[in-house]
Amino acid sequence: MTGPHQGQPLETAGTSIDAAAAAVVLVHGRGATAGSILQMTTELPTDGVAYLAPQAARSTWYPNPFTAPVDTNEPGRTSGLQAIRAAIDRAANAEIPRSAIALVGFSQGACLASEFVAREPRRYGGLAALSGGLIGETIEPESYEGDLDGTPVFLGCSDVDPHIPAERVHETATVFERLDGDVTKRLYEGMGHGINEDERAFVADMIAELSAGNERET
Repeated sequence: MTGPHQGQPLETAGTSIDAAAAAVVLVHGRGATAGSILQMTTELPTDGVAYLAPQAARSTWYPNPFTAPVDTNEPGRTSGLQAIRAAIDRAANAEIPRSAIALVGFSQGACLASEFVAREPRRYGGLAALSGGLIGETIEPESYEGDLDGTPVFLGCSDVDPHIPAERVHETATVFERLDGDVTKRLYEGMGHGINEDERAFVADMIAELSAGNERET
């Protein structure tokens, strides 16, 4: 498709995609940039790991709250999902198996990454949704079909996040459990809207395990 986010830059960090054994797609939040979320890589494994960060047009993936009716967030939502798909395809075309490709998103990016994995379930290297959840006014778990084949799924959020209702985190966990994801859900008391050290450590461990389990053939 051609949408608002197609033709935007795909920024990179870490190991070159052609030399990497694993890849991580980082999806930024509202008002941020691909470059800003790539700053996370200073605390993440980079040996053998390529980081790919798509950029949203005007730094916003979709205009309204993620709990608004889906059609009010189009075409941004669908265009954003396509941007994630293109980043994954970039890694896959470099002969990195999708089981060695993880997705990590914050806020709007966490919502979009969650939506992508739930709508296109298969064995991925992992999903970390930091302060986010599935997109839509309501979530009907039975409307999601497929098999994540044990993909590690981490959901981290404040219990009082002003943008992310705790109930939506619970609903998102239910969907991923039904899709056979290996779900870890952590609600942090009184944290606010951000990323804490425990979340960073979990994501770093997930990526380290991913890269250790996939060695590039030479």
